[in-house]
Amino acid sequence: MIQSHRNPQTRYTDAAIPACAGVGLRSQHYLDALHSPIRTGWLEVHSENYFGKGGAPLSYLEAIRADYPLSLHGVGMSLGSVDELDGRHLRQLKDLIARIEPGLVSEHLAWSSFAGRYLNDLAPVPYTDTALAHVAARVSRVQDCLGRQILLENPSSYLEYRFSTYRETEFLNQLAKQTGCGILLDVNNAYLSCQNHGWDASAYLHDIDAARVAEIHLAGHSQNPAGEGGVLIDTHDGPVCEAVWQLYQTAIRIMGRRPTLIEWDADLPAWRLLIDEAGRADTYLRQGYAQAA
Repeated sequence: MIQSHRNPQTRYTDAAIPACAGVGLRSQHYLDALHSPIRTGWLEVHSENYFGKGGAPLSYLEAIRADYPLSLHGVGMSLGSVDELDGRHLRQLKDLIARIEPGLVSEHLAWSSFAGRYLNDLAPVPYTDTALAHVAARVSRVQDCLGRQILLENPSSYLEYRFSTYRETEFLNQLAKQTGCGILLDVNNAYLSCQNHGWDASAYLHDIDAARVAEIHLAGHSQNPAGEGGVLIDTHDGPVCEAVWQLYQTAIRIMGRRPTLIEWDADLPAWRLLIDEAGRADTYLRQGYAQAA
């Protein structure tokens, strides 16, 4: 059995995620999370990677859970799809929640399946009354099944539906109001979508219902040269860019301190670099707190 370096009696029993910076945990950093003297405030993992009944990943996660508050972030529920919700997926997520006791559970406002076939991407939903009713019903069903609130993350998008009748922020706010779900504000996604579509990023942040925002994500992105001026792509393969850091500071001024995650999923850096990125977020969180005081 994989052991935490802490005494088992120090296992985190308070499920709350602190209003500080954390990092996304990937398998390459299991040992760093367990044994490195360099630490971060909390960790987030992709739920689907731990749906098995046992094995090394789950053993590591249980050991790490003794040292850190954990958040679960799903990528495969396809809440915006017209396919039936996957009952097996929901049961596995519910079992994992009972086992790990995460502070937060989140999913994407997106769809990734059609007629049982899955895309290797998270596609945006149209922002219409029909889509709102459909997604709200599915979110409510998920929350009823899990017996807890989930958070929904704003997508990174590269196209808009001409027949949408809501702004993205309005749609998210209405979903939260109708279902009681929270909002996971991905500042990098907001920046990408605003750049790709010509939206006002500051207005986007002011439009979001700040009281519903329970978590913030930050990540790196890349530029695809396709089209006029190129398209920004949410790749999570590098550090947070300066423009996103500036937008993050605006978000803190509007919403106050929120648990903030550094996402880095490809071309993974050394553990220390990840912690340094989280440290920069913590600096801005402290500055925001000092200004508010």
